[in-house]
Amino acid sequence: MALARVSRSVVKKVLAIEQEEGAGALVRRSIGTMKLRNLTPFLVLDHFHVSRGAGFPDHPHRGQATVTYMLEGSSNHEDSAGHKGTIETGGVQWMCAGKGIIHAEMPVHAPNQPEPRGLQLWVDLPKHYKMVEPSYQELGPSEIPSAYPEGPDGPVHIKVISGKSHGVESPVRPLGGCWYFHVIFKKPATIWQDIPAGWTSFIYLWKGAIKVGDEGAPFETFHTLVLSADGSQNGVKIEATEEDTNLVLIAGEPLDQTVFQYGPFVMTSREEIQKTLIDYQLGMNGFEKAHTWKSEIGNQ
Repeated sequence: MALARVSRSVVKKVLAIEQEEGAGALVRRSIGTMKLRNLTPFLVLDHFHVSRGAGFPDHPHRGQATVTYMLEGSSNHEDSAGHKGTIETGGVQWMCAGKGIIHAEMPVHAPNQPEPRGLQLWVDLPKHYKMVEPSYQELGPSEIPSAYPEGPDGPVHIKVISGKSHGVESPVRPLGGCWYFHVIFKKPATIWQDIPAGWTSFIYLWKGAIKVGDEGAPFETFHTLVLSADGSQNGVKIEATEEDTNLVLIAGEPLDQTVFQYGPFVMTSREEIQKTLIDYQLGMNGFEKAHTWKSEIGNQ
């Protein structure tokens, strides 16, 4: 016997206001601001727009995963472990920084190509994974599986970046539970998406308008909508009220651990942050190339 569907509702909404970040990039940040902290396991959500001459040159990370999903244009990346490549429109890079890595993320600008725009999500790593070796999971646009709740000719297309949706499962295997869906409504329609009970979940909307659960008024673009997490709520009902509505629905298993963040370093205690700063200054324990490696793309 199928369980009755009990939808989550919106418990908080935050407007992501555009600001400058990195070397001249424009970013709409919601998670990670004073209005929206402590949304475990999520640390930062940026909706970025990188114009010519801007970018994110060489910088370090430790203790988190960064998930970069390109909505328009493309972006080059390069790191101190010898890994490099390009994330194209509709592609994703899931980078586990682990114990330490230095990398650069720089836009690709070409004639008749859109300026790079995308989403970057920082996901906290469980304490026992903080010091693993860095690793990548990358999917090009054609490698991300798609779900069609009403069939391929229906009004809804769900790109399953990680997790499971309508019988379709992504090959991405994050360290720690995390589901990530890009939901595209070609026309007004309603979907139901299962979400594991108790998981933290949110929606970020950048095109169109939606209603969530049984709420009456639609929510508008550039809002991050934090969803309730009652144990009886086994998913969420989302209704698009406009054509060409685009959103991400993201859910993650909460972590029972303290967050100590110092810029790009995310650990679970002040002592671990101090140790990280020493490791970075001395070039050890994951930061061996911190003072000798320079990317080609970040210094052009």
